[in-house]
Amino acid sequence: MGESSSSVSIDVERIWFGGKEHIVQTSYGSVSVAVFGDGEKPALVTYPDVALNYMSCFQGLFFCPEAASLLLHNFCIYHISPPGHELGAVPISSDVPVPSVDDLADQVAEVLNFFGLKAVMCMGVTAGAYILTLFASKYRDRVIGLILVSPLCKTPSWTQWLYTKVMSNLLYFYGMCGLAKEFLLQRYFSKEVRGSTQFLESDIVQACRSVSDSMTLSFSFHIPAIRGKLNDGNLLDERRVVNVWRFLETMNGRHDLTKDLKNLQCRTLIFVGDSSPFHSDALHMISKLDSRYSVLVEVQECGSVVTEEQPHAMLIPMEYFFMGYGLYRPCNPNSSPRSPLSPSCCISPEMLSPESMGVKLKPIRTRIL
Repeated sequence: MGESSSSVSIDVERIWFGGKEHIVQTSYGSVSVAVFGDGEKPALVTYPDVALNYMSCFQGLFFCPEAASLLLHNFCIYHISPPGHELGAVPISSDVPVPSVDDLADQVAEVLNFFGLKAVMCMGVTAGAYILTLFASKYRDRVIGLILVSPLCKTPSWTQWLYTKVMSNLLYFYGMCGLAKEFLLQRYFSKEVRGSTQFLESDIVQACRSVSDSMTLSFSFHIPAIRGKLNDGNLLDERRVVNVWRFLETMNGRHDLTKDLKNLQCRTLIFVGDSSPFHSDALHMISKLDSRYSVLVEVQECGSVVTEEQPHAMLIPMEYFFMGYGLYRPCNPNSSPRSPLSPSCCISPEMLSPESMGVKLKPIRTRIL
């Protein structure tokens, strides 16, 4: 990949294709975990949203060179896929019971045991954010920090429950039809990137619609980055529709975590797009968390999957968040001047204001409640 004055040189192939996939047998069935990085470093566990996997949910963030530099310098990444959502998955048998949300949270604990991990940092998107929040509430000493993107923490509203039931029935009776795909795209992305009669839909939406085996150039905050659109790189296809249906059914039966939020023993950084269908859920969640240890960053003109739609907006808040743990982005002569001032600086929620972060053009807003 060619270098420019605004880019950070990283080996994209090493980052995205140099990992190792493990199939971990748990009490709740097998689960795929893709591991990237040095196993001696602290662990960052990720969990994607419904019908996504680590390729289709986190590639935008990890192919943003500065974010990749920050994350891979400090962590070994463990990408956990929901059951049957991994690359090359086969349909789960109808004889296997649909897991509960508690089953999936306990499964995360068993994955950590398999790798010998004690306390980890967690990053989840929407449904994945709920599973990791539930995991943090059940295993408080095993989570040192939460990064949640468009999170859920309440039982579904009647509107959400009905919407999900319609989606679930579409999948059950018609497979991954056009209407089902539209439902999912509306869940993930803002109207701006989904396109209209006047504007073409963006490349990330096209990648989510189609299954391609080509390598394509994309842009993240005007920094060239290769975005892999691999065969099996997303789950909007026919073969795993039953697996997507199962995860939807699991999430539609979720319970309320509100009472547990005050008891979380870790710092929490929440991102949400202001066009996300789950925007109000994120506002509710931040209002119930301990304000001394939690911050909400609202990304304007963005949907739920901020990691794909506007990953650059996550960089500076994450940098300051990690500084509270003594973690920082490595010095690089080609790196952006937006790097943290010092790895020894302490962080407080007040430091996450747009002004203190040096944000001028980034479309984000921060709330401290």
